[in-house]
Amino acid sequence: MRIWDEAFDVLVVGSGFAGLCAAIEASSLGASVLVLEKMPYFGGNSRIAGGGYCCWDSSLKLREKLGLGEDSWQLHMEDTLRGGDYLGQPELVEALVKGAPSGLDFLVGAGAAFNDMLLRIGGHSACRSHHASGSLIDPLLRLAGERGTQLRANASVTAIYQGGDGGSEAGLAVNENGQEKAIAARRAIVAASGGFAGDVPLRTAHDPRLSHAYNCTNHKGATGEMIRHMQAVGADTLHMSFVQLFPCAHPKSGSLDSFALNCYSGPDFGLIYVDQRGLRFVNELDRRDVVSYAQVRSCEKPTYSILNRAVFEKLSVPGSVVERGVESGRVVCADGITELAAKISVPPASLGETVSRHNAYVASGEDAEFHKPFSSRTLPLAEGPYYAIAQWPSVHFCSGGVRIDADARVLDFRGDPIPRLFAAGEVCGGIHGSNRLGGNAIAECVVFGRIAGQGAASVFS
Repeated sequence: MRIWDEAFDVLVVGSGFAGLCAAIEASSLGASVLVLEKMPYFGGNSRIAGGGYCCWDSSLKLREKLGLGEDSWQLHMEDTLRGGDYLGQPELVEALVKGAPSGLDFLVGAGAAFNDMLLRIGGHSACRSHHASGSLIDPLLRLAGERGTQLRANASVTAIYQGGDGGSEAGLAVNENGQEKAIAARRAIVAASGGFAGDVPLRTAHDPRLSHAYNCTNHKGATGEMIRHMQAVGADTLHMSFVQLFPCAHPKSGSLDSFALNCYSGPDFGLIYVDQRGLRFVNELDRRDVVSYAQVRSCEKPTYSILNRAVFEKLSVPGSVVERGVESGRVVCADGITELAAKISVPPASLGETVSRHNAYVASGEDAEFHKPFSSRTLPLAEGPYYAIAQWPSVHFCSGGVRIDADARVLDFRGDPIPRLFAAGEVCGGIHGSNRLGGNAIAECVVFGRIAGQGAASVFS
């Protein structure tokens, strides 16, 4: 028998959405829970997430209040499967879309606030993207603390211990502030350590295109060592080559600032994307991978989002925020299209014709070039002031990872569950297929984090 320095019922690796939801559920069922976070702060990628949460229904009832038509879990499931080229595992996608409404209600119950917008974003056929009006991580951290969860930063997992008769022994080797420890999991381990978008050797091993030439939207801790540790105890992986680009990131830093998120959320309201020739190059409401690689094929870096004040108002962006963006140089402003084109070094006649043509498409209700779907909320870019925001694809999300089942149990290459090992969030593969639709990541983390926490607390309880 191994000698342990400490023991808890459930060990959770990672303090983002998935990890905190797992910890809250496990502690609510009476388990003692320790969350291990390798970074010096809690929240991981979830702390810098855009805050979009896609679900077809919730206690907020925004779709009904705003009169935005019908939706269903079946339609959300079909969109998700189609968006990933039907390579997502149907049983996992079904668990995601069916669990998403209660997951959003769980966030609201934890104290998270959402605004009154319900957006249609790329790849979705309905308005279902709920947007947070503040931090989603801080309410979960508070609730985890209230439930008695212990959280430790600067605690890196260096190995998974798995053994004993029938997998009766489980734990983690941990380097905590330079001190090596062996911590036992009396019931189970939940891996919620996120993706590997920041791990250039690992991502290029699976997609050689994604070298250092691409920036990354993720925090510095988005590396894949937990995937390797789980592989060492027999975990299977899938879809590791499906690494997603975010099309509207800051072209210099690769980050997702608020304006990058506005560029992504704006097409349903009439925002368009143009290249350096002043031409549209894609259906702006298409999938992220389609839009990103259309940019790469279109021209040199960067491309631009073109919008006007009316679109910013639809996105509920205060004028003071826009003004600060202009003052910083992130946003370019002009009274007319000709002036705007000159400021961003785009041919004025070309940009003017592009905007006029798109306005005509909006008026007719049909995009004859790229077949972008229009809604009653889509505005023509008819009046200034006009704005341009530079953008370029940045490595954003890993659709691949360890294989799990609908109970969030980690599976080996035979398809059998590995005893006492669960996983949730971006560390898992199989849900999104070849491409993740926007707004599905937070939902995935919450839904499968809760499932994993409930399952982990129930092992031998």
